[in-house]
Amino acid sequence: MSLKAFHILFIVISSILCAGFGAWAVNEYLHFGDAATLAWGLGSFIFVALLLVYGRWFLKKLSGLNGW
Repeated sequence: MSLKAFHILFIVISSILCAGFGAWAVNEYLHFGDAATLAWGLGSFIFVALLLVYGRWFLKKLSGLNGW
């Protein structure tokens, strides 16, 4: 597996894990009402959005390189 492919895979897996953690944290907030878990959940969803923006930028950058 090339370094480029690993980088894309890492971004995808990181996004999925962050979204899962965010969903878990929001669910915990709904059950227990702890504001800290809500903050962790919302921060996680923001990080997912940033990872997706970065992933899109990286794919655009790759399309300009030879070999991909």
